Amino acid sequence: MPQPSVAAPDLAACAARRSRLSARLGDAALLLAAGEPPTRSGDTRYRFRPDSNFYYLTGAAEPGAVLLLRPGRAPASALFLPVQDERDVLYHGRRPSADEAREQLGVDAVFPIAQLELELPRLLDGVEELYLPFSTCPELDRAAFAAIERLRAGDRRGEVAPTWLGDARALLAEDRLVKDAAAMTALRRAVDISAAGHVAAMRATRPGRLELEIEALLEHEFRRRGASGPGYETIVAAGINANTLHYTSARGALGAGDLLLVDAGAEWELFTGDITRTFPVGGRFTPAQRDAYEIALAANEAGIAAAVVGSSLDAIHEACLRVLCDGLRSLGLVHAGVDEAIEEELYKPYYPHKTSHWLGADVHDVGRYTVDGRAQPLRAGFVLTVEPGLYFPATDEVPAGLRGVGIRVEDDVLVTAGAPEVLSAGAPKRVAELEALVGQG
Repeated sequence: MPQPSVAAPDLAACAARRSRLSARLGDAALLLAAGEPPTRSGDTRYRFRPDSNFYYLTGAAEPGAVLLLRPGRAPASALFLPVQDERDVLYHGRRPSADEAREQLGVDAVFPIAQLELELPRLLDGVEELYLPFSTCPELDRAAFAAIERLRAGDRRGEVAPTWLGDARALLAEDRLVKDAAAMTALRRAVDISAAGHVAAMRATRPGRLELEIEALLEHEFRRRGASGPGYETIVAAGINANTLHYTSARGALGAGDLLLVDAGAEWELFTGDITRTFPVGGRFTPAQRDAYEIALAANEAGIAAAVVGSSLDAIHEACLRVLCDGLRSLGLVHAGVDEAIEEELYKPYYPHKTSHWLGADVHDVGRYTVDGRAQPLRAGFVLTVEPGLYFPATDEVPAGLRGVGIRVEDDVLVTAGAPEVLSAGAPKRVAELEALVGQG
C-alpha cells in the first residue's frame, strides 16, 4: 500500500469559492461561524470538526472563528479568530497568528474574535441584506442582531443597518450541489478509502467475531489510509440487527448463518464516502439469502442506470421500486402487479425508505430536492447515493430462510454528461466476489 498522505485544504479552491459566492451576493454580506467542539462529558470535548460551509469557503479549522464576506467593500473578506494565551498554546499547540492566517488563507483582514461585537457594526454599516446560518450558532445570531440594533440606533448619524436577512445555508447549498474540481478530488479520495475499509471488513468477517471488532477494524483502515475517521456513525449490523436502519450500538456477535450489513464511509478533507455492503458471515449465501440479495443488487444497478442528466432522485427511486416489487412477487410476498404494488405501496413492509440522497461534505448533503414543486432534475456534477434494500420481519408471512434478514446495497454515483460514474466500484458487491473475499483476511 502507498504511504498514506495527510489531508490538507485546497486554499486556492476555497478562494475561488469565495469569489463565486461573492458574485452571487452582490451588495449583500454573509456571516458564517466555524462552531465549537461539543462537550463529551464533564470538561472533555469531542474532536473538533468545523462547520462544513465555513470550511468550504476558508479551509480553516479554528474553533470559534467567524467569516464575514462583503463584496465590493474593503475589506471584502474578514476572519475573526480566537487569540491564544500561553496556557492554550501549552495545552493545544500553537495556531497561526493573525498575519499568518491572513497570508495563508488569502483573506483581506483578520481580527481577534473578542472584537466581533465592536467591529461588526462598522463592517455591516451600509449593507442592507445579510445572510446568516439561521439558528445554527446562537452566539453569531446575538452578535449580528446586536450590530443591527446599534446601526439602527445610529440612523440619525447616517448609519444604515441590514433590513433583510437570508439563510446562508440555502445560498451555499446551490454552490455545493454541483461539485467543483477540488470537491471531486477530495470526494474521490474519501470514497476510495471507504471502499478499502469495506474490503478489509469483508476479509476479517467470520463467525464468532463481534460487530464491534469489525467496526474497529474498518475505521482503523480509514485512518491507516489518512482519513480523519468515519464521516458518520458506522453501522455494522449482523442478522436481524440489519432491520434497524440506523443500528449503531454494535453489541452483537456474528452468527454462522447471518448476513452482515456494513454501512460506513471515510471522511477526507470534510468530504465523506457512504457505502453499504451486505455479505454472508460464513462466506456463503444460503439459496434464499442469495435470491433476495440478487433482487436488491438488480435494483441497485437499475437505480444507477437511471442517474443521468435530466433524471431525478424520484426517477431513480421508481426504477429501484420496479425491480424490488417484481422481486417481492417472485418471493411470494407481494401478489399484485408491479404498478399496483407501487401505487398501493405494498412494498413498504420490506422497503420502508427512499433510495437516494445528495453526498458531499455532509453524508446527507445540502441542496434542494424539489424545485417549483417537482423533483430537482439531475445535472452533471451532482453526486448521490443509490441504496435500495430489502428487510424481512421475523414473522410467519416471510419464508423461513428470510425471516429477520436485512439487505442493503449502496453506491456513490457521479452524474456526468454521459453514463453515470460509480465512484464506489472498489467495494465488491457481486455474489461471487463477496463469497471469494469474506473471511480471507
